[in-house]
Amino acid sequence: MNVCVIGSGAMGSGIAQVAATAGHTVFLYDNNPAALQRSKDKLAKIMNRLVEKGRMDEATAQAIQGRIQYVDSLYDFKAPGMVIEAIVENLEVKRNVFEQLELIVPEDCIIATNTSSLSIAAIAAVCKDPSRVLGIHFFNPAPLMKLVEIIPAIQTDSAVLEQACEQIKSWGKITVVAKDTPGFIVNRVARPFYGEALRILEEGLADAATIDWAMTEIGKFKMGPFTLMDYIGNDVNYTVTETVFRSFFYDPRYKPSFTQKRLSEAGYLGRKSGRGYYDYREGAQNPEPHKDKKLGQEIVWRILVMLINEAADALYLNIASREDIDLAMTKGVNYPKGLLQWADEKGIHHCVETMDRLHHEYLEDRYRCSPLLRKMARDGMRFYEEVE
Repeated sequence: MNVCVIGSGAMGSGIAQVAATAGHTVFLYDNNPAALQRSKDKLAKIMNRLVEKGRMDEATAQAIQGRIQYVDSLYDFKAPGMVIEAIVENLEVKRNVFEQLELIVPEDCIIATNTSSLSIAAIAAVCKDPSRVLGIHFFNPAPLMKLVEIIPAIQTDSAVLEQACEQIKSWGKITVVAKDTPGFIVNRVARPFYGEALRILEEGLADAATIDWAMTEIGKFKMGPFTLMDYIGNDVNYTVTETVFRSFFYDPRYKPSFTQKRLSEAGYLGRKSGRGYYDYREGAQNPEPHKDKKLGQEIVWRILVMLINEAADALYLNIASREDIDLAMTKGVNYPKGLLQWADEKGIHHCVETMDRLHHEYLEDRYRCSPLLRKMARDGMRFYEEVE
């Protein structure tokens, strides 16, 4: 099967590499020839590094590169079985591309978007046959990240969903199926990791270094929230937060932070600008964390219970299955364990009591407890059966 990828940026190039590594002939399209050349040069460097490190032999590296054809016209696509669009996160731009695509590709070709937050239904609606349109959301960098979220629109045919899942699995990826709602699984459930950390910072309960220390040393997360936001880019993370907030009809659970907005406005974008929550300039001294174990445990639990509450609500609203929610968070953002599994270990009653305490203290809807957690606590239920 030939695979076509639209957009030769980091994500599109990564998806093209994944498909070519799986043995497909890939057509990588961009209307900017310079961008195509950069993509080609970058892949050559990646392949050379893999060969130098002994992870791949020269013949395999050459074969992968040889399977990718770089084209600057959609009409250069040759009999694709699947097209994956990975361009700018703009609904109208994507809709225009899909409208044009449908006139070019075969009738049995699956047309997918790599969007991380836009409505799949809205994109599919411009097609005469929306039943073959769905979301296939890779995580960056696509060749390294195992998780792929598969998102059917309400128009998507069940056979198309099944075919897409099998295809992506054959590329060595782990797939989870998510409902077409803002943020899907990962970008929805992960919001409190940033949002509640920012709230703790703004309240003056702890500084960024202390919160990051608590989450990595006590919580065992791979990266603290402020280090991660600086890595992602505070402009990017703020825009995603704002988009999710708006998409959820301004639900206070997803309310953006003024701290993050001001950093973004000031150009303190994180690593890429040299300053963010931390100073990355040469010779800069950053504050040491206050390694108070009791404070650290309080920080971890407050952020963790908000994550658990979000995961429980995603299950309650049928965004995804219990297994897929936990799989998405461990494989998509490298959480130390699944949040629903974590809830069982901490105790559902404890989760509900903490959410109720926070709600009583702040009187904000941000801290409302998921109805599912409350019902489970009342009925003495767990997300998973205990293993003997």
